[in-house]
Amino acid sequence: MRSVRAALHEVDEERLVRLVAKGDRAAFEELYRRTSPWMAVRLRRRCVDEQIVAEVMQETYLAVWRAAGAFAGTAVGGTATGWLWTIAARRLVDAFRRRAHHAEPPPAAAPPDVAPAAEELALAGTVDGDVGDALRCLAPELRQVLQAMVLDGLSVRETAVLLGLPEGTVKTRARRARIEMRRALA
Repeated sequence: MRSVRAALHEVDEERLVRLVAKGDRAAFEELYRRTSPWMAVRLRRRCVDEQIVAEVMQETYLAVWRAAGAFAGTAVGGTATGWLWTIAARRLVDAFRRRAHHAEPPPAAAPPDVAPAAEELALAGTVDGDVGDALRCLAPELRQVLQAMVLDGLSVRETAVLLGLPEGTVKTRARRARIEMRRALA
């Protein structure tokens, strides 16, 4: 067993996903060991509710176990970690939708409290000062692209998959966001 784990330690994430597709539990455990720490950090940047983060993590890795055979990998220019993040990001959006669907509307007599989104709170905690102010002044669609590409370190393709946009739109929004940021910081 020890030699199998040692051998898996040398395997890259894409190969681990391929092994998971064949039902290899040790490969799944190694993939989880490698990717779950950064996955949890990235999810916490977007959601402060630990229960939701835990649920999304569980749903993500369950989806990986079940759908590893669907991973296209480098054949379409993707990476295993990008694929994992795409699954997690979609599960997080689903969790937010479920939460919003089940939330009780505020009483009619009370004025509605407008709380900042979890993503806004996380953004405020990581980027502050003039840069943070300029970033928060961006249009939401530009801020999403810039956050995915700069703060999360995703490629144009991974950002496009994550946000469900064409790559050209991602590039255009990234360029517009950078121009507006330069203008705001000048």
